[in-house]
Amino acid sequence: MTVIATVEQLEAIYGATNDASTVKVADHVTPLYRIFIEKAPFAALATIGPEGIDCSPRGDLPGFVRIHDPKTLMLPDRRGNNRVDSLRNIVRDPRVSLMFLIPGSGNAVRANGRAHLSIDPELLASFKVEGKAPRSVMVMNVEEIYFQCARAIVRSDLWNPDKRVDPKTLPTPGQILAEMSENRVGGAEYDRIWPERAAATMW
Repeated sequence: MTVIATVEQLEAIYGATNDASTVKVADHVTPLYRIFIEKAPFAALATIGPEGIDCSPRGDLPGFVRIHDPKTLMLPDRRGNNRVDSLRNIVRDPRVSLMFLIPGSGNAVRANGRAHLSIDPELLASFKVEGKAPRSVMVMNVEEIYFQCARAIVRSDLWNPDKRVDPKTLPTPGQILAEMSENRVGGAEYDRIWPERAAATMW
């Protein structure tokens, strides 16, 4: 197997970047990038720690990532499974990346920077939904932001409703848990009660 081992080899294969790949990069949230972030109901959060890289989904009401100012984004940590992989990484290594997606749009916006976690009571309270505040807020200093070429989403036909996969053809969380735990955890009962449990603990 032939392996690319140097940047020079990589650049010889892919060539130079064009102007459209470079002029789109900003070191702050511009007015047009602001529109995209404010309309996004979903983002992928990438972090890094001693154990390696982690990428975690984040979804909420559109605009859930607050633009505090052109250099600062704020992401509330809503309820989840308490693994806190991303948060643990941020405490140890501040480097983070966010990729925003909007249903129906072929473009993604990516923001890279450094972050810390805040538990300031007033800040937490400002993110309340249905009377429930997050337990922490990620405060991110934006170092670069740019839009991603649409080819990946176009190739995947991601938003085409005719391409949706029937959930019944996929393993359920209960089935996965049962297999991994030799039936100690999960199973059909887990799947049965999950929608009700999730609805009661959404925020």
